Amino acid sequence: MPGGWSRVRPPVVPSDPPGPRSGDAARVELESLRAQLASRSSTVHFAHTGVSLVAAFIFTGAAAKLFWDSIRFPRWGLLALLVAVGLVVYAAVQYRRGKRELVRELALFESLKGVRHSLHLDDPGSLLPR
Repeated sequence: MPGGWSRVRPPVVPSDPPGPRSGDAARVELESLRAQLASRSSTVHFAHTGVSLVAAFIFTGAAAKLFWDSIRFPRWGLLALLVAVGLVVYAAVQYRRGKRELVRELALFESLKGVRHSLHLDDPGSLLPR
């Protein structure tokens, strides 16, 4: 894809309907879902968004100060303003990527909860002595 854009991978949702599963297949699926959810890449995108917005605010303030105090046309102020606009655009792109990843991660998490429920891992009654 042009410009380094990447496609978002669709969520991996089990094709079989929810219900009783064989123990081994469900455990393999559980480990697969855990591995896919381990990275939490949406948080990285949201962190990039926050940091770039803070930097954009700083550069915007610097540009405003340079424009205000300038006698001639402030070339450095224009450069700071362009950097700030670039950072805001970068933040918007990272936010969209993070939001898409979050939707994918939430779908995977729902699948993980379903597998855990089918394996009775979250059943507090199974932990009691008999």
